[in-house]
Amino acid sequence: MNRLAGVTSPYLLQHADNPVDWWPWEPAAFEEARRRDVPVLLSVGYSACHWCHVMAHESFEDQATADFLNEHFVAVKVDREERPDIDAVYMEAVQAATGQGGWPMTVFLTPDAEPFYFGTYFPPAPRHGMPSFRQVLEGVRGAWADRRDEVAEVAGKIVHDLAEREISHQGDRPPGEQELGQALLGLTREYDAQRGGFGGAPKFPPSMTVEFLLRHHARTGSEGALQMAADTCERMARGGLYDQLGGGFARYSVDRDWVVPHFEKMLYDNALLCRVYAHLWRATGSELARRVALETADFMVRELGTGEGGFASALDADSDDGTGRHVEGAYYVWTPAQLDDVLGADADLAVRYFGVTEAGTFEHGQSVLQLPQQDVVFDAEKVESVKRRLLAKRAERPAPGRDDKVVAAWNGLAVAALAETGAFFDRPDLVEAAVGAADLLVRVHLDDHARIARTSRDGQAGANAGVLEDYGDVAEGFLALASVTGEGVWLEFAGLLLGHVLDRFADAETGALYDTASDAEKLIRRPQDPTDNATPSGWTAAAGALLGYAAHTGSEPHRAAAERALGVVRTLGPRVPRFIGWGLAVAEALLDGPREVAIVGPGQGDGRTAALHRAALLGVAPGAVVAVGTPGSEEFPLLAGRPLVGDRPAAYVCRHFTCDAPTTDPELLKAALQG
Repeated sequence: MNRLAGVTSPYLLQHADNPVDWWPWEPAAFEEARRRDVPVLLSVGYSACHWCHVMAHESFEDQATADFLNEHFVAVKVDREERPDIDAVYMEAVQAATGQGGWPMTVFLTPDAEPFYFGTYFPPAPRHGMPSFRQVLEGVRGAWADRRDEVAEVAGKIVHDLAEREISHQGDRPPGEQELGQALLGLTREYDAQRGGFGGAPKFPPSMTVEFLLRHHARTGSEGALQMAADTCERMARGGLYDQLGGGFARYSVDRDWVVPHFEKMLYDNALLCRVYAHLWRATGSELARRVALETADFMVRELGTGEGGFASALDADSDDGTGRHVEGAYYVWTPAQLDDVLGADADLAVRYFGVTEAGTFEHGQSVLQLPQQDVVFDAEKVESVKRRLLAKRAERPAPGRDDKVVAAWNGLAVAALAETGAFFDRPDLVEAAVGAADLLVRVHLDDHARIARTSRDGQAGANAGVLEDYGDVAEGFLALASVTGEGVWLEFAGLLLGHVLDRFADAETGALYDTASDAEKLIRRPQDPTDNATPSGWTAAAGALLGYAAHTGSEPHRAAAERALGVVRTLGPRVPRFIGWGLAVAEALLDGPREVAIVGPGQGDGRTAALHRAALLGVAPGAVVAVGTPGSEEFPLLAGRPLVGDRPAAYVCRHFTCDAPTTDPELLKAALQG
């Protein structure tokens, strides 16, 4: 009996009609394996994963394969986005054993959940040196039946080796000037000066690294850091990674030139990149950065917004190509003939403007739309007309599927991005969208003790507990919203979440942070990873939020916890800067103060107060926090004892326990926050 019909995960629901007798991750599944004396097949994936869909179609929908699997295994299906803790623990084992990882992740476990054989995608027939999935199943069944002692020995050794792994952590000393300089040098060595970005193919958008580069430039004036950030952002925005018609970014580029994306669109990428491009505009005034930030924000609201006010997780890479086949990228790519059908006489302009070729830049003569650098000056009105008509025609195509579960951490990232983008570009609708998502997180995801649920769907919280990144990223979003709206309640909610970080996720002796709470479900290892993946690690996300909260409130325990957590950045930053970019960005904020800005004025609607508030938000000083309110207001601790100057609104800037003289001039305030 397939037991997935009643779950909330859209990914698991995609497998509810498989002939495989799937179980969700629950104790009963392992009890059943123990009762039947069979191993467990753990299959981990996510809704927008292309190869997860391929393996499902080839193997999990095949009756003969399912019959064999059902007879000899207990099959457990996990959505890695709902249970990042399970994914992290077993992915660590896969990578340690095979040197690589990815999804779908295929792991065979004992009934005690100990892993003993690993893989990712397995084809239905032997291919490119890979065994078929059926061969793997038969081999594991044979080993379980005939070589049980060997299986137990392997499983025991893997669990022991995982338990022995420790994070290299240099006490409570955060990185200083020297380590951040070494990190910048390391990034310079890995930088692709010809194409932007870092490393080779596949190329992922380095959002957290770019944020570090922007903050480093703001603090030190390093033109090299700014150039790497700006050039990388321009190349990504001009390439196929960016949706030139509808806005928003795909997950990654399969090539070094940002031409062909892996077409799924994830909320977390777009939230992080929206904020990065807004910050790039703040630093440089780049019109390209402004356009991309706003288009990406509009994409999130339009295509990922849910009826309850939150944001859905992802759009699939695959969609119907019009023939009933699900094909990767079908929704986004064009041929010259298709452009001609839609645009007529303007087709040649579109071909040149978007870099479309007869041979195609993708597959089967199809091209991904780009914005190549050209010496030609195009008619702006005609270009906009072309884009409108192509977008309208594209809307007639079968749309990619949407994973509509709301993930707390990723919605926290979206709250921060939309709040700041709305404030920077005078788009109150975007700020309202941020408030709506934050309100959903409070109403649905937080319980009476401010413990956060990892996911929700259709306004109902899921059963899975939040992990460290949920607490860190949601707190970060609430802090950004507090600075933008002047509503102190968001600071209070951030404080409640960070109280859990201190009480349930931190090691009291070392200051190290764990990805799961001390009272969470016990797995074979308590996951703990300070390095960035597609999003900031929970470790560094929490460190950043702790530091921001301490700047707002003066709380020494929160600041001390942030500094201790950043000890790992002192170790890893100079060695692997690409993989701890958010930690480096937080360290930049720590070195700069971060600065504390208090703005007092007569209240809502006062133009002079609004001008000071805007100047504060547009300051580039790394990690600066902003509080705005009336004199004597108790909304924010930073407002205490801050009077008007004469009868005029005033701004107070402090850092490192020292305050500047208050100013009533927005330009002087902006200059004071230039880093």
